[in-house]
Amino acid sequence: MISKILLPLLLAGAVFTQATAQTSEAQMKPSPSRLLAIDSAVVTRHEVTIKGQRVPYTAAAGSIPIWDEEGKPLAGVFYTYYEREDVKDKSGRPLVISFNGGPGTPSVWMEIGYTGPRILNIDDEGYPVQPFGMRDNPQSILDIADIVYVDPVSTGYSRPVHKDVPGNKFYGVNADIKYLAEWINTFVTRKGRWASPKFLIGESYGTTRVSGLALELQDAQWMYLNGVILVSPTELGIDRNGPLDAALKLPYFTATAWYHKKLPADLQQKDLNEVLPEVENFTINELIPALSRGGSLDETQRKSIGARVARYSGLKEIVVQENNLDVSTNLFWKELLRDQGFTVGRLDSRYRGIDRQTGGTSPDYNAELTAWLQAFTPAIQIYLRDELNYKTDLKYNMFGPVFPWDSKDNKTGENLRQAIAQNPFLHLLVQSGYYDGACDYFNAKYSMWQLDPGGKLKDRLKWEGYRSGHMMYLRKDDLAAANDNLRKFILQSIPAKGQPAKY
Repeated sequence: MISKILLPLLLAGAVFTQATAQTSEAQMKPSPSRLLAIDSAVVTRHEVTIKGQRVPYTAAAGSIPIWDEEGKPLAGVFYTYYEREDVKDKSGRPLVISFNGGPGTPSVWMEIGYTGPRILNIDDEGYPVQPFGMRDNPQSILDIADIVYVDPVSTGYSRPVHKDVPGNKFYGVNADIKYLAEWINTFVTRKGRWASPKFLIGESYGTTRVSGLALELQDAQWMYLNGVILVSPTELGIDRNGPLDAALKLPYFTATAWYHKKLPADLQQKDLNEVLPEVENFTINELIPALSRGGSLDETQRKSIGARVARYSGLKEIVVQENNLDVSTNLFWKELLRDQGFTVGRLDSRYRGIDRQTGGTSPDYNAELTAWLQAFTPAIQIYLRDELNYKTDLKYNMFGPVFPWDSKDNKTGENLRQAIAQNPFLHLLVQSGYYDGACDYFNAKYSMWQLDPGGKLKDRLKWEGYRSGHMMYLRKDDLAAANDNLRKFILQSIPAKGQPAKY
């Protein structure tokens, strides 16, 4: 029998244990400020001067859900939407839907680096400066188009509703395209923009995304676009293995060597735009056939081709020959400035890095990416919280957990071709930086050529080159030129009132 003295103590202990359990359970639940409100937005009002013109606008920062087949939410997709306030009739005003790449990065890069009304503080060539922060973008395309920047699931603030949602709903070439097309439908419907001319813009892996979306929106959402813009495009699932893959990077090597003054004197004294056509011609007409010959290439031909590759790449001839005329990009980034103790950047080869040792066959790190993260990460945190008033304790994922990524059945280049062929209103613009070694400019040209093998669509396809890297807009001169070219492309891609879509 329990004594009367012990009973109160035991009861008190039970109450204490129960209270402790309840406290622990409460502590285990995520804080509301660490959860995404999957269907909400904060709207603020601003103005910016673009090309000398005052542009008032609203900025909505928030999330719209995506749902499964039964209408249950799977994730919240974070976005920021900029809409010009002094335009009453939206039916003729373009809407630009913007994505970045990775595939695990949010739309921060183009939002506060390229087309948005506010951009980060950097120097004129794109290098970080302190104090970190934001300033107005006098080049923004918000004067002629409203813009929504979309963060795919697990990037930025976008999140699945719970950890048990299968990753294969989001993390793959085709899954990504499918759910984002559904999301775009919801967004366009909610904002009343079905009548508006619509444009997709993507950078890096975002070009894979928007190329696939162009056809998916037509086929599954019955939404027809006026334009697709590919900034620093990927290979878009277009096969180029073997000699093609080996050869097509040479013009990028030339551009980088020219920038670092590593070409022979007769080439170095020419302007870049005078040098590159010569190298492109050699690549197509001589290097690809020579690499296709492989071991059957005789020694005289091998020596002659190797000397030309060395001449155009800034590398020593022995390095070219030791690698069977096919120098990898990793070795190029390590080798070009080895004698000066530097590596060159992958995404922007104007940037230089310092490795632990001069020897080796690849750089220790991406010099340009570390610089960009240093500039962009604090800027987006300050901007969303302090200027757009979006308060959360969620971590903003500059690189999100989206792997393993299913890359199988990537037919996005062919999908884009079909979309353009089926829709006479649809135009394509490709923008590349000459110093981009990840998605190089000549591979971008090659992809565009393969999108139109019969030459029947070429009046609606355009390519542009800039003297910078992967994010060519970080250079002040290119920021202005690239945005101006976007304006022209968008406005020229809108048909005259009453013009039918027919061939």
